[in-house]
Amino acid sequence: MGCSAGCCEGNHHHEHHHLGHHHHGHSELSGARLFATSLLNFGFAALEVVGGIFSRSLSLISDAVHNLTDASSILIAYIANRIGRRQANARHTFGYRRAEILAALFNAVTLIAICIYLFVEAYRRFRNPEPIDSKLMLGIAVAGLVANVVSMVILHSSRGSNLNVRAAYLHLLGDTLSSLAVIAGGFAMLFWKCYWLDPLITIFVGIYIIWHTWGIIRETTDILMQAVPPKMDVYEIQQFINGVQGVACAHHLHLWRLADEALHLEAHVELERDMLASESADVVRELTLRLRERYGITHVTLQMEFRPDHDARQAICQCV
Repeated sequence: MGCSAGCCEGNHHHEHHHLGHHHHGHSELSGARLFATSLLNFGFAALEVVGGIFSRSLSLISDAVHNLTDASSILIAYIANRIGRRQANARHTFGYRRAEILAALFNAVTLIAICIYLFVEAYRRFRNPEPIDSKLMLGIAVAGLVANVVSMVILHSSRGSNLNVRAAYLHLLGDTLSSLAVIAGGFAMLFWKCYWLDPLITIFVGIYIIWHTWGIIRETTDILMQAVPPKMDVYEIQQFINGVQGVACAHHLHLWRLADEALHLEAHVELERDMLASESADVVRELTLRLRERYGITHVTLQMEFRPDHDARQAICQCV
């Protein structure tokens, strides 16, 4: 798609046009919900730690650690959400939106690390099973289920708004499933003394969480590496630009996400003919509006070019 440096050299006239704004109202709502669920999870995690120690249940302790991790992760997400709304400045010209992406990546990696630790502890319990106070374990697990359901209800309507809310929602989903598994295991241990179920439940819940967390890691890494967003085809967009009246071809096209919502595009646009600056500006406006309507690209930067030599212009378009 791109050309070599020699193929694309020349004197360029730059045109920049930007559309779109950050959805502050939606961001504030998501932040408030993240903060509320964080407080709820911190409170319950403390209860689970005490209950897990007294009941000697690894699955309950693992759920407590999971809840503490979630509460910390949600709090980090809330702080990142607040930082991400700060205005751009002379040093951070793109603003602070990437703070949310870094927080989401940190959350996911931390959770996977905790799961690996729990796998090691579960293996130790398989080798040396310990009796468990099943009644105490059941009571706290039921309380945990209620707390997780309440937290999920708080975040439900905002779960698709950004990566941090989505990551927090997945954390809580994992907690809910963990609580259900602990409850089921608690009944089995209460009636049949199947204490080996305690580490087994821990392993299954950990695998489930890692499976679902991996998508967050992959997506945040793509954003930080400025990969083309999913379901977007740069070649299709390039042909779309080429089809606009007055455009000979587009080259050096780059498409990326600043955060999980804002799409950015920059490209060099070779014009079909020499034209006035006002005519060139009309082409920029047309391209910007059509790219937003067709692909949802809200930030467009175009460098307009024209080569009087027909052969040079054809060479540029052919090396795209």
